[in-house]
Amino acid sequence: MATSSTATASLHLLLPTSRRRRLLVPRADCTVDRRRFIAHTAAAVAPLVSLSPPVWTPPAARADETPALSQWERVYLPIDPGVVLLDIAFVPDDPSHGFLLGTRQTILETKDGGNTWFPRSIPSAEDEDFNYRFNSVSFKGKEGWIIGKPAILLHTSDAGESWERIPLSAQLPGNMVYIKATGEQSAEMVTDEGAIYVTSNRGYNWKAAVQETVSATLNRTVSSGISGASYYTGTFNTVNRSPDGRYVAVSSRGNFYLTWEPGQPFWQPHNRAVARRIQNMGWRADGGLWLLVRGGGLFLSKGTGITEDFEEVQVQSRGFGILDVGYRSQDEAWAAGGSGVLLKTTNGGKSWVRDKAADNIAANLYSVKFLDDSKGFVLGNDGVLLRYLG
Repeated sequence: MATSSTATASLHLLLPTSRRRRLLVPRADCTVDRRRFIAHTAAAVAPLVSLSPPVWTPPAARADETPALSQWERVYLPIDPGVVLLDIAFVPDDPSHGFLLGTRQTILETKDGGNTWFPRSIPSAEDEDFNYRFNSVSFKGKEGWIIGKPAILLHTSDAGESWERIPLSAQLPGNMVYIKATGEQSAEMVTDEGAIYVTSNRGYNWKAAVQETVSATLNRTVSSGISGASYYTGTFNTVNRSPDGRYVAVSSRGNFYLTWEPGQPFWQPHNRAVARRIQNMGWRADGGLWLLVRGGGLFLSKGTGITEDFEEVQVQSRGFGILDVGYRSQDEAWAAGGSGVLLKTTNGGKSWVRDKAADNIAANLYSVKFLDDSKGFVLGNDGVLLRYLG
């Protein structure tokens, strides 16, 4: 699908099947990427010769350490300082088995539900002179997908024991930012230019779900009164998917937002109903929308579904931006943001209380992920990972 032309037919994004490579990935108990295994332990400089998974001990607590969080614990990770954590997913058939992604080619694996993590080496993602940023991971049954930048697509059919790299065509518009495993051999993939592709045959080919990119849509609708559309740079800032397949995305400058529902041929642009620029948007557990603005503001849509009618909720953000919201249930949700901001609601978002114990976390918290009502994580920069205790 070209940036400004339609793409209604199936789009073959792959190189010939004969060039596919299926690579058996060494288990962590056989090979460890020592280049990454340097944080918090002197053991990283010694050869790893044990056939057991690497045992890593977090640094001892100091007298001046941050007080314990009320419902979260810090999980220390064997990664380089400066890594930004970006996504996390677990294998549905084995809830203790999961993967954690980030910048600087970071892929970590856990076999105990997220208590401890060890580096995972995937040779097909390390055989070129690229420093990959792994953006998104998703599992359905034993099938899993990982995408990253520069363009890389990995697929597993055995719960991550081995991974196959699927080469992509240079015709792909934009950078892949999100992937969702949707069924047997099926997935949905989104780029930062608004292209949505679906596959139903394990990634052998992909079909365009929208007929044009966002730039092309705005070129047709710029006269319809979308404020800020003329300043659009052609990419999203954020994109979030609801459980039933609807998307909401924020424009690159945060001056308007867009939505898409299955079956629609184009993205639908919407004016923002607030003065400040949008930081992020997503879906509440009841099907409504939440909206974050720069400077720490939080808004909730009136009612459920797609709307342009929002009302502000008072939060104690201390002036720092709130970057993400994650719903554990219809009533309980957590919001996270800059300089360790961590907020909780127990009434669906009508009021929020700050977890003051998180104020001293020296990191920006970028993402709140609840995988079910008992398993949740907060991801941040500098390798900060918080695990929900309940």
